[in-house]
Amino acid sequence: QVQLVESGGGLVQTGGSLRLSCVASGRIFRINAMRWYSQAPGKQREVVAHISSAGNTNYADSVKGRFTISRDNAKNTVYLQMNSLKPEDTGVYYCYADVTSLPGQWASEYWGEGTLVTVSS
Repeated sequence: QVQLVESGGGLVQTGGSLRLSCVASGRIFRINAMRWYSQAPGKQREVVAHISSAGNTNYADSVKGRFTISRDNAKNTVYLQMNSLKPEDTGVYYCYADVTSLPGQWASEYWGEGTLVTVSS
């Protein structure tokens, strides 16, 4: 029904930057909240950044001041600009979207397949 396609992951040195993108497609009436999660090997998946339909944002304490989440509603896209990267930022980053497919229907949650971010020391 809805697919999320991510891009932008890769290998970067400590202090470098990456920009992740996630494009939603399919049966979409409205995209509500969007989020980025990260998961290191053997660790629990955690919220990195959140953005509401109105553009209000929240960040994990560990990334405040370094990461910025944004969205382009016309493109059904959410971005994560990651600056001043640290080795502890390494992990698989997942895109999440809460989507209403039809007017008056309850929203459903969708996930991307993840993109690997590796920060070398």
